[in-house]
Amino acid sequence: MRVGLFVPCYVDQFYPNAAIATLKLLQKLGVEVHYPTNQTCCGQPMANSGYEHLTKNCNSLFIENFAEFDYIVSPSGSCVLHIKDHLHDETREGDAQGIRKKVYELVEFLTDVLKVEKLTASFPHKVGLHQSCHGQRGLHLSSMTELVDQPFSKPMQLLNQVEGLEIIELTRPDECCGFGGTFCVAEEAVSAKMGKDRVEDHLMNGAEFITAADMSCLMHMEGILKRKKSNVKVLHIAEILNAG
Repeated sequence: MRVGLFVPCYVDQFYPNAAIATLKLLQKLGVEVHYPTNQTCCGQPMANSGYEHLTKNCNSLFIENFAEFDYIVSPSGSCVLHIKDHLHDETREGDAQGIRKKVYELVEFLTDVLKVEKLTASFPHKVGLHQSCHGQRGLHLSSMTELVDQPFSKPMQLLNQVEGLEIIELTRPDECCGFGGTFCVAEEAVSAKMGKDRVEDHLMNGAEFITAADMSCLMHMEGILKRKKSNVKVLHIAEILNAG
């Protein structure tokens, strides 16, 4: 199994440890991982701002970098969802459609493809799990409380395999953090208030760490935590699953 590691630009620039942990975790699980060094932004920020017609070069480069792999894995639900829903190319549409079917966010790759049931990780801390909107409602990584359905959570399924980790119960387990990509720029006041509410839920329930499958949500909440001078830290789920 040859896997192409797709690292989002903000992870590469601001949180490289999340990418490194993803690489090491996949290698621990016996996966042959390759990192195409010419990869750049997938085009999501432009598309979400109404400029999808300007993402053609991003699409072409993504196909050039990743078409050869059996699977493409990324530590980002939002970027993966963008590729799954929006990757097109007039000259290589067959390759584009093929990539859309084989690109996975890290958690779903571990649970659905590798079917991981036992991890060797250890992380003896109280952890709050943030369910990002793209992951939850787009990729269906977990059930939604507004639906009458059998509850499930793929991130929780993996975190429960980590020795010593205690998952705290949140009052509102699947509420948006308010980041929303360019939403936090266009509607900064609303975004900040939503983030403060989301962080407070973790704090009042005793979290030492907040984790998620999307580093962008964690980046938003980290800014709020730092302004509150809180000792609570954020960690991408890959860093916890690879810990110990």
